[in-house]
Amino acid sequence: MPRTNSNHEARWPAMLAIIVVGILNAALPDYLSVGPRWLLIVLVSVLEIPTILAARRHWIRAHETLGLVICVLITLFLLLSLALLILALPTHKENPVDLLRSAAALWLANVIVFAFWFWRLDAGGSFARDKVPGHTEGAFLFPQMVQPERYPGWSPRFVDYLFIAFNHSTAFSPTDAPVLSRWAKVVTMFQSLISLTIVILLAARAVNIL
Repeated sequence: MPRTNSNHEARWPAMLAIIVVGILNAALPDYLSVGPRWLLIVLVSVLEIPTILAARRHWIRAHETLGLVICVLITLFLLLSLALLILALPTHKENPVDLLRSAAALWLANVIVFAFWFWRLDAGGSFARDKVPGHTEGAFLFPQMVQPERYPGWSPRFVDYLFIAFNHSTAFSPTDAPVLSRWAKVVTMFQSLISLTIVILLAARAVNIL
């Protein structure tokens, strides 16, 4: 059903996705963890409490600031874990099964992390998108945007950005939603680079040593 400005986007899917990132980080072996394995999930859980409160009270500036803090935090943990995994490869001490599981966890975390970035930044964020009855401008050209007569009042939700991030991590290129803005092009290139590193360098190495 098309969403209008009177039907605000539910934010729980994005919040749930961040918890999943924390769980994926906790599933990594100790030598890939930045601090205790439970650290990230505790940090994001603590930060989500005031973020949810700010959203319900419509404290937009506080909500956006906390959201960006979470974005930066989960991105840093992703990059540091990836760096630790790369550094562990020359030692030849990693268990092949653990290496495959770690690569899969990091790849999935990469998808969710960048989906969260897109959801947070596109067209000014979720609050800005809620103020208009339809989505006509943004960093991505969704198919529904060029068919307004078929999708009146349509606006993207978190799952739409998750789909974009998944495509960039698998195809390493846009699929149904071309990238329009320069900042999104830079971010998607960065995401594809991380995915390429995980899939080719790490996963391929794990398969070779099985």
